[in-house]
Amino acid sequence: MSYDLVAFDPGSAPRDRTAFKKWYDQQTQWTEGHSHDDPAVTTPALRAWYGAIRQTYPNMNGPGAADDEHLDDAADYSIGRSVIYGAFRWSQAEEVHSLFRRLAVEHQVGFYDVSGDEGDGEIYFPGDALRPESGGAWRGIAAEFRALQNQEKR
Repeated sequence: MSYDLVAFDPGSAPRDRTAFKKWYDQQTQWTEGHSHDDPAVTTPALRAWYGAIRQTYPNMNGPGAADDEHLDDAADYSIGRSVIYGAFRWSQAEEVHSLFRRLAVEHQVGFYDVSGDEGDGEIYFPGDALRPESGGAWRGIAAEFRALQNQEKR
């Protein structure tokens, strides 16, 4: 179980929420016939976004994978032509949520909060106003995981 977010090419995705979710479901079937851990297959904007997010949350697989020293910060990315799906530790959820959004705006890519707000997560397209950061149930789950992680460190 992970906290999941998606960056996407805004020119490929429909703006209507119902159509977007259908498009997203198709994208995450991973049927494009290429490796899904190589950023070379995606758009230039998504590659730039991926390069930026990896500075904090390196990929645990594929080219440039995290070394043993950085595995605690690593995320599992699946890369398609129009999307990059990121699966993160729940204990990282709050921090990664803010960074993911900020980098989406900065790199002019879309953002979908897959795990947010009980299936009604934010879908952001460049130029749209960002919704206030979610206060959904996922924040409570993240806090529980952080508390457990802190107990284990003691």
